[in-house]
Amino acid sequence: MKIKYIVYALIIIGIGALVYYRIGKNKEEKGEGKGDGKRPPMAVSGIVVAPQEFENMLSLSGSIEANEQIELRSEVSGIAEKIYFQEGSQVSKGQVLVKINDVELRASLGEVRTRMTLASENARRAKLLLEKEAISREEYDIASADYKTAQAQVQLVNAQLAKTTLRAPFSGIIGLRNISPGTFVTPETLITTLVNSSQVKITFSIPEKYATQIKTNSNITFTVAGATEKFTAKVYALEPAVEVATRTLRVRAVAQNPGGKLIPGTFADVALPLEKIDDAFLIPTEAIVPVQNGKKVFISENGKAKEVMVQTGTRTDKDIVVLEGLKQGDTVLTTGVLTLKNDAPVKVKVTAKK
Repeated sequence: MKIKYIVYALIIIGIGALVYYRIGKNKEEKGEGKGDGKRPPMAVSGIVVAPQEFENMLSLSGSIEANEQIELRSEVSGIAEKIYFQEGSQVSKGQVLVKINDVELRASLGEVRTRMTLASENARRAKLLLEKEAISREEYDIASADYKTAQAQVQLVNAQLAKTTLRAPFSGIIGLRNISPGTFVTPETLITTLVNSSQVKITFSIPEKYATQIKTNSNITFTVAGATEKFTAKVYALEPAVEVATRTLRVRAVAQNPGGKLIPGTFADVALPLEKIDDAFLIPTEAIVPVQNGKKVFISENGKAKEVMVQTGTRTDKDIVVLEGLKQGDTVLTTGVLTLKNDAPVKVKVTAKK
């Protein structure tokens, strides 16, 4: 029983000693803080803001498209009798590519021509009889209408016959063929593709806030995967409205492709020059602190950190353009900004902007 009391007494003495130690420690810390009544300054880095020339370059992703590209299909159904092109070869506008068997259509043409000849003779006779008042005007009109109907039927069959010869609608490179001689083709059958890529189109989209800075006839540069060469293109068309879903504006440029280095369907990394700023304030992106109502930075003023709300523009890999909020000579703090508070004492080490 005595041992139990001894244990309790030791526990109470230990707790009391701990409390006494903490009280003494707190007094010691308060005594240190009251030495000068101020917190020690926080060591931070900063840069001095100075205006500089900034070429606003927007990096975008685009796609390369052929100047002209179509899927070739027959307008009429029938047997592909002859194929006149070699896969991957250059073809000229109007060149015959495929011939569809037209035996039945030629037979139909002979039939409708015979009918047209007979209808023409009947109309001629009806006209003579009408002049002699041997038939009524109605009978003449019927004979004349029969002749015109026969003429239309001949024109229709001739049009169908013309469609049995598939020609290249423009000059370009013919693709791989999907049929062989003797294949029964329909308007749904894909025969091959035809691509004209002597010049190519580059299509890309820009954020709506830059929409007013892009104009037709502006020059852009771009690169493609697997090539170090920079290509140039000229903007020739813009969509008349911003896409609501993406808040972007589609733009299209054209580039010459004499060597065939630019392949339709590939991606392009586009560099779009925007307005040039002669006196831009550029600060490191790590100096920006996002807040609920915008963005802020800390500057050093009389040995203290002062928060300043700013408006920003274009962002590069390392820097961001500040449009409003800073003036020349301000020292912007670049380290420790997430833990800084307004009016906190700071010791600034000014570094050169890289």
